[in-house]
Amino acid sequence: MKLVGMQSVIRRKEKSYVKSTSQQVAENLLNRNFFAKESNEKWLTNVTEFKYGNGQKAYLSTILDLHEKFIVSYVLGCSSNNSLVFQTLDLQAASGSTPMIHSDRGFQVRQEVA
Repeated sequence: MKLVGMQSVIRRKEKSYVKSTSQQVAENLLNRNFFAKESNEKWLTNVTEFKYGNGQKAYLSTILDLHEKFIVSYVLGCSSNNSLVFQTLDLQAASGSTPMIHSDRGFQVRQEVA
């Protein structure tokens, strides 16, 4: 790289941790027990960011059933916000199931709804 004048660029991300208030912290019911005896007992949810093209981003919100390890619901969007998460949850509301839903407490699920 020196011979051709190339140099790597390392960008360090700033750590911006926001302390959760007592209203935003829920009890950890899952407690690292990633096993479910039946379907629709325990669901995991998360939002993943994908970078593509010329600096563009896409966001995938998913719900995973822990019993058979399959995706119950997903929504792909161009912004990471409450709407994306709510659309993912709404897709399964019609099934009538009431599973425990566990998330990583990302900002989408910690935001207050206006």
